[in-house]
Amino acid sequence: MSSVDLIGVTKVFGHVPALEDVSLQIASGEMLALLGPSGCGKTTLLRLVAGLELPTAGRIRIGGDDVTAVPTRERPIGMVFQSYALFPNLTVRQNIAFPLEVRRRPAAEVKARVDELLDLVRLASQADRYPNQISGGQAQRCALARALAPSPAVLLLDEPLSALDALVRTRLRDEIRRIQQVVKTTAIYVTHDQSEAMAIADRVAVMSHGRIEQVSRPPELYESPATRFSAMFVGGRNALELPVVDGRVALDGVFTVPSPAGASERVVAFFRPEDVEIAPNGVGRPAVVEVKIFLGAVTRLHLLTEVAGRQARFYADLPSRQAMAYEPGAKVTVRIDPANVRIFSLDDDGAPAPGAGGAHA
Repeated sequence: MSSVDLIGVTKVFGHVPALEDVSLQIASGEMLALLGPSGCGKTTLLRLVAGLELPTAGRIRIGGDDVTAVPTRERPIGMVFQSYALFPNLTVRQNIAFPLEVRRRPAAEVKARVDELLDLVRLASQADRYPNQISGGQAQRCALARALAPSPAVLLLDEPLSALDALVRTRLRDEIRRIQQVVKTTAIYVTHDQSEAMAIADRVAVMSHGRIEQVSRPPELYESPATRFSAMFVGGRNALELPVVDGRVALDGVFTVPSPAGASERVVAFFRPEDVEIAPNGVGRPAVVEVKIFLGAVTRLHLLTEVAGRQARFYADLPSRQAMAYEPGAKVTVRIDPANVRIFSLDDDGAPAPGAGGAHA
């Protein structure tokens, strides 16, 4: 196991900055997820750690050693790609053995290590099959075993599950986490899927426009986003633009919370759909059910209310059994625990945050 440190890392392609002054410390044995939308710089960061790209500025250390200019082949890393990148003319066993044979390890050592990894990734019964004879999930497990074969200090995973269907993705996500904890390797996992990041990582680094917005453990990130972007990107929150009056932000009948220090006259209030309650005693704010979407255990209600003479829309996620009582057109009253509301200032241009509820009030 080795720690990974990025110190003031910047990467510019031509005149376009992909990463800007990124500093990040990943502890030995930790699984860190890089989470963000397409184009935020997360894959570029991973490629810099792998040595597939060189930074424009800054330094990269693995296990305390400066590897900024060290070629990929000399870095103690293993990498799993989205596309699997298996050799089609080699069997599962031969694919896993390949990085060991390139390093001219003794045959007995190679066989023992491959057998160990086949058991670890649960592919022993597919060992003599070719990549076109196994499923996508099995192919990705083979790619993972191949990356682990030389016992790398750091495992890099670039959206390894995005090509798989939902059920296989969930199962393999859990398998990757199990395997990483068994081998105790340091790992960096790139994804744009927040549920994947939350489930698999010890910490999550949220990225936007080449910068790190927040690094936190999953529960802390979910409950207490530190920036407006984190609040928007994680948790599928509603967003309402509201005025600041006497140092407070209020959606009458729903919540009243203090305004952040230094906030402008208008702010954005974020709250998660699961925190919107249908008030059983009618105490709250009137709203109308506009759309009802069944999602399995949860049903999402699209709610419409009026704020300062203008329509505002937001979502409420209810247990599906409870939601059976509400059909489109139903009149309800809603409320939200103020502790579940996060307030952030508007951007300099005054634009409301994009996302779930994005309404003006």
